Amino acid sequence: MQSTITARGQTVVPAAIRHQFHLGPADRLEWIVDKGGISVVPVRAHPVQAFRGQGKSGATARLLAERRADAARE
Repeated sequence: MQSTITARGQTVVPAAIRHQFHLGPADRLEWIVDKGGISVVPVRAHPVQAFRGQGKSGATARLLAERRADAARE
């Protein structure tokens, strides 16, 4: 997909991309420049909520078990 840059340096994120990545007015975009070009990555208004549901289930229980095991070894 393509978009045009205006004289003021603005561009539009195509609707299909906004829908696919659930982007809204409060979301920001981070522009990353590297040797190969430019990457655009969405940065959510609430970064903690953006990661919700991304991990394996039971992460809290595993963390607490590891801490109990560490405390037992001390």
